[in-house]
Amino acid sequence: MNDDVRNIVLGVVAAGISAALGWLARTYLWRRRLRRKQAFFGLPGNSESLLVVNREAGRDGSVHRFDVFALLELAALIKDCGANAQIVWHDITQQGLGERTEFCVGGPGSNRRMAAHLHSLLPGVKINTDAEPGPDQASFQIGSERYRMDRGVCEYVLLARLTTGDGARPVFLFCGQRAITNQAATRYLARHHEKLTRKHGDSTFCLLLKVINSHAYGPNVVELVADVTRTAQVPAPAAAPTSHRA
Repeated sequence: MNDDVRNIVLGVVAAGISAALGWLARTYLWRRRLRRKQAFFGLPGNSESLLVVNREAGRDGSVHRFDVFALLELAALIKDCGANAQIVWHDITQQGLGERTEFCVGGPGSNRRMAAHLHSLLPGVKINTDAEPGPDQASFQIGSERYRMDRGVCEYVLLARLTTGDGARPVFLFCGQRAITNQAATRYLARHHEKLTRKHGDSTFCLLLKVINSHAYGPNVVELVADVTRTAQVPAPAAAPTSHRA
């Protein structure tokens, strides 16, 4: 074997070794990201989860189209984790907390399950469910702060990951002032779950998000207003709120 042939053979071997090492590195990183994602969502491979959805006001057996879009966003996340999902109505599920990962979509006025979660796990959050039009319709009160809805211009939604103890599967809440804000929260979670994992790990959190100009931008322009975890977990005082935000 002359020098030229030997150099060619060594080059091919080196390229093969480099390709194999690159593939192994990519596979390791992909699996590590997958394990982190599965841990954050409480969705190990082939596990079961619940998608709890409300019924559109005034229509039996139908779901608002933006809530359908929210379910599609969540279904993609669940599939990426190698898990399975079951869609159930809010008024027929009786699963206890922590048995299966749960994704609950909708406000407490139309979703009994959401109302129960807020009462039990986030007692510091009060939401106006009065159907009558007015300045406080669908407003959030979190501690002493009130967040009012300006329809289509400035709207709020809660995104929460809640757990009830070690080994319990998490409950994710998407509780918005309008259906389009529920979709905005699911999209925010899909885009930022890696950042949320780094910041919060597997712990409980409750974030207040603001949806900007949904008339023009739909669910795509979302700002983080505050991490309200501590305030939301403390029962709200009886006194009237001291601050109002639009």
